[in-house]
Amino acid sequence: MSVMVVRKKVTRKWEKLPGRNTFCCDGRVMMARQKGIFYLTLFLILGTCTLFFAFECRYLAVQLSPAIPVFAAMLFLFSMATLLRTSFSDPGVIPRALPDEAAFIEMEIEATNGAVPQGQRPPPRIKNFQINNQIVKLKYCYTCKIFRPPRASHCSICDNCVERFDHHCPWVGNCVGKRNYRYFYLFILSLSLLTIYVFAFNIVYVALKVLICFFTLWSVVGLTGFHTFLVALNQTTNEDIKGSWTGKNRVQNPYSHGNIVKNCCEVLCGPLPPSVLDRRGILPLEESGSRPPSTQETSSSLLPQSPYQDPCRRSQSPARCYDTRSQRNSSTPVRCRRTPALRKRCHLQSPQSHHRRQLKRRSSLSTEETFVSV
Repeated sequence: MSVMVVRKKVTRKWEKLPGRNTFCCDGRVMMARQKGIFYLTLFLILGTCTLFFAFECRYLAVQLSPAIPVFAAMLFLFSMATLLRTSFSDPGVIPRALPDEAAFIEMEIEATNGAVPQGQRPPPRIKNFQINNQIVKLKYCYTCKIFRPPRASHCSICDNCVERFDHHCPWVGNCVGKRNYRYFYLFILSLSLLTIYVFAFNIVYVALKVLICFFTLWSVVGLTGFHTFLVALNQTTNEDIKGSWTGKNRVQNPYSHGNIVKNCCEVLCGPLPPSVLDRRGILPLEESGSRPPSTQETSSSLLPQSPYQDPCRRSQSPARCYDTRSQRNSSTPVRCRRTPALRKRCHLQSPQSHHRRQLKRRSSLSTEETFVSV
């Protein structure tokens, strides 16, 4: 047999409280009904700080110090925390009198003032209260049916009496009273510091940018103006520094046409001469740093060469060569057993060396023939 437990719906007091307040999170958050300006406050703070952290802080942290965004983040978090605490807390609302309490207060007032004749205005409902030897008047609230405590007042926007009422702040979306005044003050203090901090470093950021732009502008524009002056005179920087045409000799510039337009056209619009530096030309063998041929190599190069004349030929490996006798039958490389001197001689008598020596010989012979003909 199952037992069904029926839970009775619990009604909280905040659901029945009179006034023009709104409650969230089961009565933990209390605000005024007009919350539009509060959302604007959040948007302004979040938007400004987001732009500051996204642009200026990245540059200032690299150029000046990484502590700049850290301190700004601390101020931002503290400002947001105090703002939310001010907006979501009870400012010190005084509960209204119950029907029995209101009737009892009315009886006391009638007993004190007596019967009021018909058509006459009743006297003001005031109680005197002494604080530090000073008489303070307690006023009666006709809406809440209570005598308000000292420094309390009725907020016409929230329709509640608030203890130590300061004002109703639409920027925080709540009244500012006894219970949230300290958080309100800390909020405006931290927000002021954050605003000054952001504004100051924005000026620093702009000043650095302006300084960089100023030096860049001064250097680039100044350089452009200087070279414009040189182009107009058909003069070079070297000639201007040395004073070739403006010195004591007072020699007139022979390259100037005496007309600014003609000078500009010659320098900027004249035909470009071809390059006299053959950068991609082939360098001759004599200029490449090769060893000039000796008399013995020259005489041997004049003899007819045969593919089998060399004692041995080098292979791709420096330690191996092909034997001429085994080369006719097989292409298997064998190790050269000759002495290092003979190996060097074999290298000098290779077909590649022979071809290079022939080229040198022909060039030298052509030079001699030219000299004899002259």
